[in-house]
Amino acid sequence: MPLPKYHQIYLVLREQLHEGRFAEGLPGELALMAQFKVARVTVRRALEQLASEGLIERNPGRRTRALPPPTAGEGPSGRSMERANLRGLLENLVTMGLHTSVKVIDVATITASTQVAEALELKLGDAVQKAVRVRSTKEGPLSHITTYVPDTIARRFGRRELSKKPILVLLEESGVKVGRAHQTISARLADNVLAQHLDVSVGSALLAVRRLIYDEDERPVQWLHGFYRPDRYTYEMQLSRVGSIDAKVWVSKDVSAQFN
Repeated sequence: MPLPKYHQIYLVLREQLHEGRFAEGLPGELALMAQFKVARVTVRRALEQLASEGLIERNPGRRTRALPPPTAGEGPSGRSMERANLRGLLENLVTMGLHTSVKVIDVATITASTQVAEALELKLGDAVQKAVRVRSTKEGPLSHITTYVPDTIARRFGRRELSKKPILVLLEESGVKVGRAHQTISARLADNVLAQHLDVSVGSALLAVRRLIYDEDERPVQWLHGFYRPDRYTYEMQLSRVGSIDAKVWVSKDVSAQFN
């Protein structure tokens, strides 16, 4: 049974709140009605659910504002995520580049937000390159990728280079010695922007990937937010078992991706 429309809107807005998208306040009810193409009662029900969970504060006559997120640390599943095999990841990206096309939506030098600065270990307001690209196969859009790279590195490549090569290749060509990557994969519902670029309906399920790349000196050099259509992209990981009989764990051995 499909999720009720109000719950789909609630999930999309909740994800955007967690990303810090509404620092200046949420859009008004009329704007949300137009964005999701629903009646006011549906929007209000979604907002009421967000308010009941302490994610937003609604005051009559004033703009709805986001409340600070809980200060609890990262969950155990996030802490236990294994590092990706970077060699396999790089080879996979190069292979993907040979079989797909990319459209650069936007490239700009911006000041690092709190989240970007923390991820890349920069000062708040430092310059970073933000690049947004959509990669497609012959069947249509495959992924929507946003990358953040410190300006000291990213000034060596721009829109033209990003339209031709995977960004990991550009990093290495810029003199970065890539060391390791920390990656998490989760689920996400498409908002209106992602829905438009990936040719899906608002509220459709997507694979959400966050990947932080470090160089050999353990300095973060790239933060990636990727959203993939699950009907066109499959992520596979081979695991090997290590440890003694009473303390065996599974570790990543290889990574690959399939797309159609």
